[in-house]
Amino acid sequence: MKKFRKVLDGLSSSSPGGVASPSCGSAAGTPTAHAPTPLDIHVQETLVSENFHLCKTVRHGFPYQPTCLAFDPVQKILAIGSRTGGIRILGRPGVDCYSQHESGAAVLQLQFLINEGALVTACADDTLHLWNLRQRRPAILHSLKFNRERITFCHLPFQSKWLYVGTERGNTHIVNIESFVLSGYVIMWNKAIELATKTHPGPVVHLSDSPKDEGKLLIGFESGTVVQWDLRAKKVDFRIYYDEAIHSVSWHHEGKQFMCSHSDGSLTVWNLRNTSRPIQVTYPHGKILKDGRKESCKPILKVEYKTSRNSEPFIIFSGGLSYDKAGGRRPTLTIMHGKAITVLEMDHPIVEFLVLCDTPYSNEVQDPYAVVVLLEKDFIVVDLTQSNFPIFENPYPMDIHESPVTCTAYFAQCPPDIIPILYSIGAKQKKTGYSHKEWPVSGGTWTLGSQTYPEIIMLYKLKTSKVFEKPKAGEGRTTEVLDEDPYAVQMVSWCPHSRLFCVVGISAHVILYRFSKHDANTQIASLEVRLQFDSDDAVSPSENENNPCFSDPMHLSLLLSLPPLPRPASRCVRVKSRALRMPPGYQAELVVQLVCPPQQITSLDINSAYGLLAFGNCNGVAVVDYLQKTILMCVSTLDLYGAADPYQRLTRSPRRNRQSTSGLTELSDNQVSIDMERTKSPTSDHVNGHCTSPTSQPCSMGKPRIPGVPEGPRLTRRGPGRPPFRKAQSAACMEISLPVSSHTEESRENSFSRSRSSSVSSIDRDTKEAVTTLQFGESYGRKGEPLPSACLWVGTSLGVVLLLPISIPAEDEDRMEEPVTIGPSSTVLMLKGSVLRFAFLDCGGALIQSPYEVWRDPNGPEDPDRTRRRKLVNFSPWPSHEAGVDGHMAVVCSEKQAKVMLMPSQTVLFAHNVTESSFILRADVVSVCSSVCLACFCANGHVMTLRSVLPALLPSLRPLMDINYLPLTDMRIARTFVFTNGGQALYLSSPTEIQRITYSQEMADNLQDMLGELFTPIETPEAQNKGFLKGFFGGNAQPFDREELFGEAAAGKASRSLAQHIPGPMGLENMKAAAGGVVGDLARARIALDQRGERLGELEERTALMMNSAEIFSTHAHQVQPDSQSARYSQPASQSVIKSANMSVSHPDCMSGHKIT
Repeated sequence: MKKFRKVLDGLSSSSPGGVASPSCGSAAGTPTAHAPTPLDIHVQETLVSENFHLCKTVRHGFPYQPTCLAFDPVQKILAIGSRTGGIRILGRPGVDCYSQHESGAAVLQLQFLINEGALVTACADDTLHLWNLRQRRPAILHSLKFNRERITFCHLPFQSKWLYVGTERGNTHIVNIESFVLSGYVIMWNKAIELATKTHPGPVVHLSDSPKDEGKLLIGFESGTVVQWDLRAKKVDFRIYYDEAIHSVSWHHEGKQFMCSHSDGSLTVWNLRNTSRPIQVTYPHGKILKDGRKESCKPILKVEYKTSRNSEPFIIFSGGLSYDKAGGRRPTLTIMHGKAITVLEMDHPIVEFLVLCDTPYSNEVQDPYAVVVLLEKDFIVVDLTQSNFPIFENPYPMDIHESPVTCTAYFAQCPPDIIPILYSIGAKQKKTGYSHKEWPVSGGTWTLGSQTYPEIIMLYKLKTSKVFEKPKAGEGRTTEVLDEDPYAVQMVSWCPHSRLFCVVGISAHVILYRFSKHDANTQIASLEVRLQFDSDDAVSPSENENNPCFSDPMHLSLLLSLPPLPRPASRCVRVKSRALRMPPGYQAELVVQLVCPPQQITSLDINSAYGLLAFGNCNGVAVVDYLQKTILMCVSTLDLYGAADPYQRLTRSPRRNRQSTSGLTELSDNQVSIDMERTKSPTSDHVNGHCTSPTSQPCSMGKPRIPGVPEGPRLTRRGPGRPPFRKAQSAACMEISLPVSSHTEESRENSFSRSRSSSVSSIDRDTKEAVTTLQFGESYGRKGEPLPSACLWVGTSLGVVLLLPISIPAEDEDRMEEPVTIGPSSTVLMLKGSVLRFAFLDCGGALIQSPYEVWRDPNGPEDPDRTRRRKLVNFSPWPSHEAGVDGHMAVVCSEKQAKVMLMPSQTVLFAHNVTESSFILRADVVSVCSSVCLACFCANGHVMTLRSVLPALLPSLRPLMDINYLPLTDMRIARTFVFTNGGQALYLSSPTEIQRITYSQEMADNLQDMLGELFTPIETPEAQNKGFLKGFFGGNAQPFDREELFGEAAAGKASRSLAQHIPGPMGLENMKAAAGGVVGDLARARIALDQRGERLGELEERTALMMNSAEIFSTHAHQVQPDSQSARYSQPASQSVIKSANMSVSHPDCMSGHKIT
């Protein structure tokens, strides 16, 4: 558990830099304090351009569109290539590195230089790359571009510096790994096959050296031809022809036979003694039919033939199922162990698999212990040491894409107690039946210190569909969301302090969750809200767009001819009305649903200290008291203005009940009352111009409140109407319907361009004014008010900022009994474009957090002698009240502008046009380097940061960083890009991967210390000693010197037009230097000392044995010495042996590597 206390960012309990200190009282100052003026603002400017630097840090999730796989059996690290040119290198948890080819070409094959800290990649643009892994961020050392031939297969023998490269033409080239140049030694296809053969054998699909003799190269062609080429003699040893195409070849470790997989689902075994025909042909999943024919099977794409010391050999392959029986089956991996055949069904197609063995030597008994299976959307490892073949529990968070990601939220500087409790409860959700052995991919080094940036851990999962009833056939979806998952998550809001979690669904519903350590058996409360766009707010098309009112009677007839409002349909999803058992964790407490036809929710905010929840859409805004389970306010956007409408609006259309036109549906006499019912605030009573929450009627579970009759400005005002076809210019409304189904995701995300799309144009023609952002906080509801209070800030798609004061009972007992009142709104600011973000600063420039309620377990055991009270935490907007200044600053950012306003005077201090040619997609006010700045991400791919400066005469917002980071190629990035404190940000770089970036120079400088080491100095295991008799009677092959055969002296130079060498940013001679670092040097020195100590210990043992043998020999010599004359020759002989032994002891260094017999 200690590990998970340091997993996420900023787990210190102290207040973050640039954030106002908390207090138990109100956020207001004293009544005697005067309102601040611009001269009273004392913002200490500490941020400069040198504090910012934008770079990518780490990538999490499953590699998108994987293509190939490789494993280093000594270093225990694994590499995955992708179709977009990316390489993901994984080791132990925390060792996770992502690299990208600049060309973006698909990675076809990966080859590790085993225990050398290097990797060779073959890409679809026929280029070979050599990567240096001896540094925390891998870099390309060399590249080799083939000009006339296409690469199809590569093979690098263990402890060899010569790489075999097969091409589409059937030729085999040899590349020197150190210099990365081609050798003049080439195996042409026409020399590999017989001269009598008239057809081309096809591309090279397999290359491997014989385990018995490294001088023999086995070449497999796609047509079914297999050739063993003698590299020394430059001729063919044997040729094998088979009718079916070959997909893969696997050797037996003794080098006497090999196995091939074919396109007809068969496996053939060939013995080198007789290559005229296979010694065995099997169809593992094919049966013989009644008429004697073989069942047609799918091709076996890959086979691995591995031997074991203590059991039968393993034959593992993918594919090969019968076409008749595999029509509806999922992809499979088959494990044949002796007579037992185990078929493992996969959820996704198999891309590639590898068998992990104990030894890197191909001529030894393999003893496989695991199988790594790379699927199109998953990555699993199967344990081969157990008979039931369980899988290992994956420590990497590779199931982020288990359902398509539709939104993201990033929280730094979380409370330290939230991580362990989420992990402990989330651990109970994990599946069982995993292998108990350690995760086999355990390479690299990563110390769990104060920085835990590279690691990400899946803490907790929550399914919102459990709240609703399962839809019956023909129900649960309307025409608006026909192509969407009705439970798709559209946006989330989380308060880590109070542990409240709010989810907005695509079916226009809001779910409120509370966290509890105990299980509960409760019923979920449900409220229904009518938040519809009234038909009499609509405006007919008009060519005279600037005319403030209609003067032509034809316009009135056009207004009257509008179609009537659709009748409310059934809800898209239905909340479960029965009591539910909820396990520990987040438990649903309240569901708020918009009645059909629902308009998707565009903004959301929740505040635990106030006990309020607010959400808005293109029709209006609603405020819910989730403590009393009542709806406080539900009004249209136009009604929020009251009499202070900032626009010159057109006259509304007459009520449709006055006169019915031909062709229209007849309206009843009470149509006006129906329209009033649709536009009023449900469950609210009008008291002195305020909306109040009724408390006289309890809220029944699963049923909405009965609406009251308001008499507010919506019914009494006869002000001007809406402007015709006013452009909203809202990026927040461009793509509200989030793609969920896989077949529509790519088409929707790639439809975005830097200019407004056709979908935006249609929204621009819409006359509705959407609520784009909401924010609760302590502020001043009226201009010049002496004391702050709870307020709701509202931002619209027309750039209007509205402020609603809220009156909340102060006492805890009165909070559940007394009504909460919301005062009439006031327009405080107007900006260009849709409003995106609100933030509040004190007069010293520190960020003011929203007040919150300290978490308490709602289902915990209660103390009968002690009443449970809510503990609220407010943040003071001014840290030193001695100055006699009370107030705060409000930062408002829209798609085009950013303004800083002084409250309560509502004076605009700073204003800055962020962009003219583009528009902002995401904006956040964040703390960086103990200060505060505004971070923006624009539609043209620019990432910007701005900071307020206060010169004597002209205050302004100054850009500190403006970098063209990435082109916005799809809506996925725009939908998921988010900033957070500490100079961090993230976005969904692909449907399965999360990319984290930093815009802080301090974090960029410390990034190398946060990342893990891919390469660890490890001694290469020694080859097994085969014994004297086995080596003497034909076991050992002749010594093979590849340098002598492939070097320039013997083979000459290759043609320059065949391939082009491209040097990397650093040469191979700098490879070990780049590995540098004190840790690596100390580790290598320690290993060298250990190895020297082991060798000295072995030398002492050998010396002691030799001394003992010499003494025994001398004793026997004295015992058999006769009294004859030959005794004179025996004694000196024994003494000479003793002297030679003594000499060996006195000079131990001279004895290393020699045998004394």
